[in-house]
Amino acid sequence: MSQQSVRQAMRRSALDAQAVRRKERAERERRLEGLAVEVMTALGERDVAVRDAERRACAALQTMTDEEGLSVRETAEWCGGGITVREITRLRRLDDSQQDSGR
Repeated sequence: MSQQSVRQAMRRSALDAQAVRRKERAERERRLEGLAVEVMTALGERDVAVRDAERRACAALQTMTDEEGLSVRETAEWCGGGITVREITRLRRLDDSQQDSGR
């Protein structure tokens, strides 16, 4: 085999290896893009679910305090210690902030 043939074969081998690596990087990038979209979608869905759950809790807490006349501390006791006075206060303020922003 001539030296030129050897050079051409080695050049072809190097170019083939580079093409394989480019293809692998492109495939990896497509996988990562898909995974990033999946992460952001899941987090967006979580945020919506949390807002919905907090809105429902806020409505129930407002009813307990405003309509049933319980204090915040009594409301916490009725909830069996599953919520703190601080958390009740935060959730009740959600209703005020939603009304201020026009919901």
